[in-house]
Amino acid sequence: MKPLPVKRNFFTFGVFILIVLALNGLAFLAIRFYSGLGAVTNLDNQTPWGLWIGVDVAAGVALAAGGFTSAALAHVFHRESYSAIVRPALLTAMLGYTFVAFAVCIDIGRFYYIWHPLLMWNGNSALFEVGICVMIYMTVLYIEFLPIVTERFIGKVNLPGVLAAFNKPVEALLKLLDRGLGKTMFVFVIAGVVLSTLHQSSLGTLMVIAGQKMHPLWQTPVLPLLFLLSAIAVGFPMIIFESLFASKSFRLKPEVSLLSNLGGMTIPLLGMYLAFKLGDMFIRETFVYVLRFDYTAWMFIAETFLPLTAFAVLLSGKRSHTQGYLLLASSLVIAGILLNRFNNFITAYRPFYDTVTYVPSVGEVSVTIGCIALLILIYRLIVIYFPVISHEKN
Repeated sequence: MKPLPVKRNFFTFGVFILIVLALNGLAFLAIRFYSGLGAVTNLDNQTPWGLWIGVDVAAGVALAAGGFTSAALAHVFHRESYSAIVRPALLTAMLGYTFVAFAVCIDIGRFYYIWHPLLMWNGNSALFEVGICVMIYMTVLYIEFLPIVTERFIGKVNLPGVLAAFNKPVEALLKLLDRGLGKTMFVFVIAGVVLSTLHQSSLGTLMVIAGQKMHPLWQTPVLPLLFLLSAIAVGFPMIIFESLFASKSFRLKPEVSLLSNLGGMTIPLLGMYLAFKLGDMFIRETFVYVLRFDYTAWMFIAETFLPLTAFAVLLSGKRSHTQGYLLLASSLVIAGILLNRFNNFITAYRPFYDTVTYVPSVGEVSVTIGCIALLILIYRLIVIYFPVISHEKN
């Protein structure tokens, strides 16, 4: 099997639901850009960030980790048998990081200054390092996606009318890009892996700097390491989750054997993350806060219990190689890491003198759901028209 466009109708009942959700989110987004953050969000001077940073940015960066883990597996470790998962993972990462960059733009008050980090460098800022790495890595992802575009259009350029004069120049440009990228792609693959490890950990550094504003259950010097290990651990589960749902949506046969191997590789990665997380809790003796069984304790228990359960499912033997168990395990890992990012940036973070408990507004939730729906719609559109998913030709 090789990557081919999926010959399916774009519009389905589920697609119409996604379109409604996307339009609803875009409506609130229009109000945000016209009237400001206060018109849509529950943010104020004491609560500087909320759902859009905790979920859209922090969790979005982590859940897009499948791009660099699959690239490292197939290209750095030369496991060519896994090449079938690279393009879908690359597309998911590319759209995910685009979504993250857009979320940062809508969250900052003066969104029209989003370009400032490009020129106004601050080498002492952890957030600056995250921003620059994300921007460069997103550019790398789009460059890595270019061979898919050239493959789709080389030999098929047929512009209509007066634009037909550009057919040969466009064809020549596509061939030039294809040859050039074929010789230099290894540079972008390595750059992508390195950049990902940098900014994944630096998000944890950002919360270490928060100091006593963070709840002791989450405030730890090893938080950058935990952020990096959790991003690596969720990479393969995200690929499994995306692959199974794409196969179901497009009525394709999933590569269960390949995905089960990814599930097996997830076991040591997830185990390492859990070992550091639980080990850090006992070394710092912060388990006393868990025994209070208050809201923060239950949130910490939930974010730990979810990946622990996934770990047990993946260790359950032959059953873990079935589609149902793979989907269950991957979903639990994704939910656990998502909740971890939510907890670090929202549950654990309590600015001084903040007397109001933050609860996301309807507008914030609508924008987040709408952006996710839009991301899924774009993913569906791309795989229908570009050779992304490997399957047998109909």
